[in-house]
Amino acid sequence: MSLTEQGLLAALASVIDPHTGTDYVSTRAVRNMQISGGDVAFDVELGYPAKSLIPELRKALIAAAKTLPGVENVSANISIKVQSHAVQRGVQLLPGVKNIIAVASGKGGVGKSTTAANLALALAAEGARVGVLDADIYGPSVPMMFGVQGKPESSDGKTMEPLENYGVQLMSIGLLLNNPNEAMIWRGPMATQALEQMLRSTNWKDLDYLVIDLPPGTGDIQLTLSQKVPMTGSVIVTTPQDIALLDARKGIKMFEKVGVPILGLVENMAMHVCSNCGHVEHIFGQDGGKKLAEEWNMDFLGSLPLSMQIREQADSGKPTVVAAPDSEAALIYKKLARDVAVKIAQKAKDFSAKFPTITISKNT
Repeated sequence: MSLTEQGLLAALASVIDPHTGTDYVSTRAVRNMQISGGDVAFDVELGYPAKSLIPELRKALIAAAKTLPGVENVSANISIKVQSHAVQRGVQLLPGVKNIIAVASGKGGVGKSTTAANLALALAAEGARVGVLDADIYGPSVPMMFGVQGKPESSDGKTMEPLENYGVQLMSIGLLLNNPNEAMIWRGPMATQALEQMLRSTNWKDLDYLVIDLPPGTGDIQLTLSQKVPMTGSVIVTTPQDIALLDARKGIKMFEKVGVPILGLVENMAMHVCSNCGHVEHIFGQDGGKKLAEEWNMDFLGSLPLSMQIREQADSGKPTVVAAPDSEAALIYKKLARDVAVKIAQKAKDFSAKFPTITISKNT
């Protein structure tokens, strides 16, 4: 019996995407199928970065194809192509940026910046082009966490080139200060204007994702940016502590009001594991973040421990995903990043860039 495209598609449909729970055939990820005698070849295009999963996925697809009688050689080419997805109504996409992810918290001190840095690095490690904008204007920490120094270069005096480290493009108000210890004593409108200008004056280079580390709270800066910046979605960071959960609810409500989808919730400092005896202690409470996610019907992206290593790695300018890529914490960050990217990939696509610009002129 000769091989048919229909039969091969049926065989490949048995392979299920572990992140979406669907097969690659029904989602039209399988493309360019070719059959020549006993040789078959096809492409699979993933809509989210998952570089670490590609070897196992390729094995599974080849094994599925070889279940068909007559199949001898299988060539499975797997690629990643991230699309632009829908943002708030009436807000235009940013040039050079496909998707913007806001990382927010209701209060400070919950590990928001550390989460933003490791989320960006995990997305990059999985094969995406990523940038980070440090919007925490009163306490910029991205330069320290990414180990970068110096001021951005400008060729025209109007735009700036982002700095780069670990394959991630970076911009922060901390890179523009003459003195890193200088205090930013700005009122809300000034700070908001500076941030928006920094965002739009940076020459971001073909980013799949721009991660914005928002300042803590739900004040004027957060509200204005949420209304003017084209955000694909947000990630809420909290600890299990009741007071942190109370403030996290305020952040959730703010994003709901401005129409920014919440991609999920991360629970930091969920437990402390004693380095000497291995005893686990829930210092800030237990499962508070998970319960909050269930209460608001949002995805729970994972729990991270209160870890001295995570803190030391961030302080040294080499966050966990880079410093210890195979550690348990790094694997949690990578799964978190894939889950966020999958949630974005399932959103409606933005086609505004494909439409021509229409101008109306009055002939004299």
